Amino acid sequence: MSLKPLFIAFVFAINTFHFIPLEKKLISTEPIDTISTVTLSFVGDLMCHSVQYNYAQKGKDSFDFKPVYRFVSNYFNQSDFVAGNFETVTAGVRQTYSGYPNFNSPDAFLKDLQDVGFKFLFTSNNHSFDRGEIGVLRTLDIVNSTKLGQTGTYRSFTDRDSIRIININNISFAFLAYTYGVNGKLIPKGKEYLVNLIDTMKIRSDIEFVREKVDCIIVYFHFGEEYKREPNHYQRMIVQKTVESGADVIIGSHPHVIQPIDILKSKGRIDSVLVAYSLGNFISNQRWRYSDAGVILNIQINKHSNNENIKLGKVDFVPTYVFKGTTNLGREYIIIPDNTTYQDSISKFMLKNEIADMKTSFLDTYEILTKYSSRPSKREYFSKNTY
Repeated sequence: MSLKPLFIAFVFAINTFHFIPLEKKLISTEPIDTISTVTLSFVGDLMCHSVQYNYAQKGKDSFDFKPVYRFVSNYFNQSDFVAGNFETVTAGVRQTYSGYPNFNSPDAFLKDLQDVGFKFLFTSNNHSFDRGEIGVLRTLDIVNSTKLGQTGTYRSFTDRDSIRIININNISFAFLAYTYGVNGKLIPKGKEYLVNLIDTMKIRSDIEFVREKVDCIIVYFHFGEEYKREPNHYQRMIVQKTVESGADVIIGSHPHVIQPIDILKSKGRIDSVLVAYSLGNFISNQRWRYSDAGVILNIQINKHSNNENIKLGKVDFVPTYVFKGTTNLGREYIIIPDNTTYQDSISKFMLKNEIADMKTSFLDTYEILTKYSSRPSKREYFSKNTY
């Protein structure tokens, strides 16, 4: 048998093999980017005037403030974290309850906040020292009796320098809080830790101390001019210095009216700094236009796993209005969100002019919050079958 045909067949097979294209599969060595997301919700001033605790009283030294928040707790439940400015003290019944100008509120006003969805309180404001040192310390006692966190007032310099850090969904947050003053009252020498006052050098030092320990630094300021709907020069100056120091989110209150939200260039870890100059009153007895309006501000923070980048995500808000009147349950204060279902359920207890005032307040809130930036958007209504 001749080997020539076999040789030719072998050569052909080899040649054919060499001309068959090979599919190349590239295996990526880059880690898969996953995104951790946290939704933070902030409200403004939580105030307790005397008529409010009179409405909430159920018996001798027995109060229930939870119904005030029954229309907004569903919104809180959608967030990972809810915080507000606790603008009163709980110095105890022996110190006598009172409203403006020297506040002292029932313990239930603070304790009930946990039950309705709050996670954290800012306690540095111009009313922090209304009942002196005892008011500061006993308020901290009541906070510690709950699961609420707080910052802004402290028991010691060591406590003051123990910056509050919270980890949520793999993102770490530091919370700092400062106030412009305490209504002219003198904090005892050597006890300056009791209330954290605005000091740009100290703020920079606090931010630098915690910067490498957390992903996101949130700074709360109690500042500005009361009832003015835009930030003044002092607010802008403090904010700019704080941004330059590396803050990632800045929340403000004190004017008792809502001021605009702005988005500034970041010097910290986040890509853009959100500044809410004033979130207004969330609950109070201030009944005039602009002061009866509040807001739930929702801020989404995103963290990318492949490069640890922190980004400002969706920003939206829910306008709110404080109802004061008589319902089938008696005399009440109720925070009403801009939601037709809730409005319909309460409007039968409201006069026509009150309904008009409520709707006007919602429009006022939308217009002022978006005056500096179009990024914040109004949160859509809940559908009727979501609660």
